Amino acid sequence: MLAAFQAPVAASLINDASWLFAVVVALVVATVILADDNQRRQPAAAELE
Repeated sequence: MLAAFQAPVAASLINDASWLFAVVVALVVATVILADDNQRRQPAAAELE
């Protein structure tokens, strides 16, 4: 989770084009975290089907 917040800050401090990699990694990490959180909040009955 820290990487998702740290990457945009680091991206703003870097002058070359490597900031794009940091932003992409931050978006991937955020997407995985949100998907995992959403999956964990599913009702237990849905897992049995």
